[in-house]
Amino acid sequence: MTIRFDGRVAIVTGAGNGLGRVHALELARRGAKVVINDFGGSRDGKGGSSEAAQKVVEEIRAAGGEAISNGANVCDFEQVQAMVAQTKAEWGRVDVLINNAGILRDKTFSKMEIADFQAVVDVHLMGSANCTKAVWETMREQNYGRILMTTSASGLFGNFGQSNYGAAKMALVGLMHMLHIEGAKNNIRVNTIAPIGATRMTEDVMPPEMLAAVQPEKVTPAALFLVSEDAPSRITLSAGGGAFSSARIVDTAPVYLAGNECSVEGVAEHFAAITDWDTQRAYEHSNGQVQALMEAVMKGLKA
Repeated sequence: MTIRFDGRVAIVTGAGNGLGRVHALELARRGAKVVINDFGGSRDGKGGSSEAAQKVVEEIRAAGGEAISNGANVCDFEQVQAMVAQTKAEWGRVDVLINNAGILRDKTFSKMEIADFQAVVDVHLMGSANCTKAVWETMREQNYGRILMTTSASGLFGNFGQSNYGAAKMALVGLMHMLHIEGAKNNIRVNTIAPIGATRMTEDVMPPEMLAAVQPEKVTPAALFLVSEDAPSRITLSAGGGAFSSARIVDTAPVYLAGNECSVEGVAEHFAAITDWDTQRAYEHSNGQVQALMEAVMKGLKA
């Protein structure tokens, strides 16, 4: 089986460098027409230049592919709308969106300025929301769309000094859950990737031997699978160095506390049972979790 993107049009944000660049090159190699979006800022989001994006366009064209560059700031919804309009004027549709653009402003929460918290949330969360909103109606009209969010182990599991980044990255998992439900009837599939890759965002936080092992090319297979025609939906894949895993949010089986046990002390006494991960289950939507709680309540009341 060979996965191709012939006839498909893809937008990749933050595609001037790192993971986004490799995603875009591979999409083009597999037949997609690609918009190389990059604001051209530094790792912390300052500055701006179209040079990096244009170089990727030239790489794709030199290999016989089709690509255009776009310098929209993903934090600016009007600029993002203009990018989508440019894409549709050029190729008539948008099939794939990879939300990859990101910045870092790492500090402990006690030392972090609220402006730095806001800036990171704006790029990762609002930038992804802006781009997704801008393509959403087009994908609904086409009855086809593939959208990829980029989360992180920092959001899924936590990491020291990245409260802004982790908060934004975990929020993208929540956004995926919602859009999976809303997009299903129009064949819009939404997934999330948690990459580990040697990029300018990680070059000073990983030792050299690890950086050598986790080149971006080892992440792109997961990214492209998650935006392919036969992709699943509402999946989070972790990828790095050629290793892949899947993460999901689960809940334990509800424990009903009757009468006087429904107290602070009761929760403390039964905490081990409440957090018994051997009973874990995942739900297709929030109603499933609510239903499980209510079934435990009704069963307890009848006991």
